[in-house]
Amino acid sequence: MRKLYFLLPFVMFGCKSNNSTVVEKTSNTSEKAAEVNYKVSQTDVSDFLKYLSSDELEGRETGTKGMEKAAVFLENFFKKNTIKPYFSSYRDTLTNFNSPAYNIVGVIEGTDPVLKNEYVVLSAHYDHIGLENKKQDDVINNGANDDASGVTAVAQMAKYFAETKSNKRSILVVFFAGEEKGLLGSKSLVEKLKKKNFNLYAQLNIEMIGVPMKRDYLAYITGFDKSNMAEKINEYTGKNTIGFLPKEAEYQLFYRSDNYSFFQAFGKPCQSISTFDFENFDFYHHVSDEFKLMDIAHITSFTQELLPAVTRIANSATQEITMNK
Repeated sequence: MRKLYFLLPFVMFGCKSNNSTVVEKTSNTSEKAAEVNYKVSQTDVSDFLKYLSSDELEGRETGTKGMEKAAVFLENFFKKNTIKPYFSSYRDTLTNFNSPAYNIVGVIEGTDPVLKNEYVVLSAHYDHIGLENKKQDDVINNGANDDASGVTAVAQMAKYFAETKSNKRSILVVFFAGEEKGLLGSKSLVEKLKKKNFNLYAQLNIEMIGVPMKRDYLAYITGFDKSNMAEKINEYTGKNTIGFLPKEAEYQLFYRSDNYSFFQAFGKPCQSISTFDFENFDFYHHVSDEFKLMDIAHITSFTQELLPAVTRIANSATQEITMNK
């Protein structure tokens, strides 16, 4: 997640001193839950996240050798799961960064002759902040929660659609570079997509879901009131999957991840889903953001719970998710 340094000293102090100040609301659920007969593999989740957040990748800073290794890893994941490149290759070169850097972009074509011309974007950023300059025992910012966890969830969703072919709409799977540099990867990509007359339906961006919240809903969505996405996801899952987190609105997290670039360009429902609530994880942009602190069972169940929602989003006969007026 991009640049929250100026917030955290105040946020962490406030959260630890008075939990009673948090007021929550959840959108209504419905009995129209989608059914998905597919099980997300906890082993796959663990193996994927463990490598992406390993010391070998040296914190995945955009433009570094560690980031290049991460790019190769994600390309190989697409190849293994027969997910095609959206452009001529999986590598979408950033146009706004001085050294070579790439978004990794794949596409799963929709099965419906009409709806396949509409796209659902599933995304997360695979870059992080790299190495510490100061001398200390651990200098690698592994970024397990931020945002290897989100990339892992998106990858498992992509694997599900690649295997089941259960999407009438086409799905663009994007792993962004340059998010930590100012949303550079998403800004670069949307310029190219606009020139291709890209027909976007909705974007689900996954950001920091490595540890669970202690709330009566699974996750929160940024820009809760901007669209009916939270309401529809809960309808599709039949659960209180998505809730409203006041801290998200207070600190305007809608504008701090790659969903915002797509919202600016297309004006469609483009939102991030997260379980980082400013109380459950103390190591934002810290060398201790490591694999060993990630709750693999939670990440697996998070991905599993969202599958009915992303399936319905990819298959509804009409565009049910809309911006609020």
